[in-house]
Amino acid sequence: MAEKEIRRDYQDEIISLMRGNDSPRVIHYKLEDYHASDIAQILEELNDQERKKLFRVCGKSLLAESFECLEEEQVGAYIAEMDIRRAAAVISELETDTAANVLRELDKERRGLIIEALDSEVRQEISIIASYDEDEIGSKMTANFIHIGLDLSVKQAMSALVTQAEENDNISTLFVEDEEGLFYGALTLKDLITARSTTDLNTLIVTSFPYVYANEKIDDCIEKLKDYSEDLIPVLDEDNKILGVITSQSIVEVVDDELGEDYVKLAGLIAEEDIKEPLGQSIRKRMPWLLILLCLGMVVSSLVGVFEGVIAQLTIIMAFQSLILDMAGNVGTQSLAVTIRVLTDENLTAAQKIKLVFKEARVGLSVGLILGVASIVLIGVYLMVIKNKDATLAFAISGCIGVALLISMIFSSITGTLIPLFFKKIKVDPAVASGPLITTLNDLIAVGCYYGMSWMLLINVMHLGGVA
Repeated sequence: MAEKEIRRDYQDEIISLMRGNDSPRVIHYKLEDYHASDIAQILEELNDQERKKLFRVCGKSLLAESFECLEEEQVGAYIAEMDIRRAAAVISELETDTAANVLRELDKERRGLIIEALDSEVRQEISIIASYDEDEIGSKMTANFIHIGLDLSVKQAMSALVTQAEENDNISTLFVEDEEGLFYGALTLKDLITARSTTDLNTLIVTSFPYVYANEKIDDCIEKLKDYSEDLIPVLDEDNKILGVITSQSIVEVVDDELGEDYVKLAGLIAEEDIKEPLGQSIRKRMPWLLILLCLGMVVSSLVGVFEGVIAQLTIIMAFQSLILDMAGNVGTQSLAVTIRVLTDENLTAAQKIKLVFKEARVGLSVGLILGVASIVLIGVYLMVIKNKDATLAFAISGCIGVALLISMIFSSITGTLIPLFFKKIKVDPAVASGPLITTLNDLIAVGCYYGMSWMLLINVMHLGGVA
């Protein structure tokens, strides 16, 4: 709590500074004392004139560092408020992948003017990253890295590091290229600093260092990126030359984005929405699956209609329909979440998939037994005490509910596992196709089990029709 209050104090100081009458030079030096994150947080609290004032007086490096703390859509809006030269200067200081993504947020004319104002080297680096689709790992890389030759001595490698560090501050890992410029391996800054000048550089190089190719799909290589704890992972072109690196921060962002996409897909959406998305676009994303689910919902309703005679004779059983449906849906959704999580491992074998199905079936059986027994006791007592029903009728109804819960939970666990596995097999994204479909199918199974049990046990076996 104290830390938040201190940060808020800093932010208030920055706002007061921008609303004060100090000269641009004084404001510039005072801003250097604050953290980039605090500057980023106050941008929305400033009005247009105050923000433009900050953009003019703040150092371009600090401003770019602040922009790195924001969403790229926000940065694009702020860049649009600057004049072309200032915008180009700040864009040049951003991480290359961020710069490429921010430029995509601008209108075509302004983007072209800013690109023309960029240094030729920066322009080339951004163009390379922009050439990759958003679902390719190359679109997430940055050109901020250190590379050295294989034939250097330790002293020469240190000299190359110092020279490049003026422009590139990702210095924790150095990447080694052979005589033909191909990726050879990597060495850490610590190993280089602690090495004696007479040490053979080749003995410090790790040749089994992880790497990815720029045109690899993010979905395909995300597990590889997560498995390593390296600060930087090199990105190669088809000729095995280093184009850039993926930073640990970018890896975290990529994983978060993928989890966010999977989350909205579980709701039957095709892509993630934001509050600025047009109404029509949101409707187009949701409508296809909703129409399919409407048809399936009509099937569920038709099934209920088949048991209309049962409901007419035992109206009280309608009160517990939602209980059966909700519990079956919850279990199915849990199994789906587990399965989607497991399916992120591309190396999953058929035996492991079968093991997963049986494991989820056992889970469904276990929780079904526990909740089934609990519902028999609790609902039976409830019907006797609160509804003043005869003990035979009360526990007959609760028994149907308990058995229906058990059966529907077993089936829900199995469908929650088999359906995403099936969609994965036929190359359909299981996160998109599974969520709402499983919920509706579980409703179908639960309704069939519940009313089927009531018809068979209560009416045909115990002849309790018309009693409740």
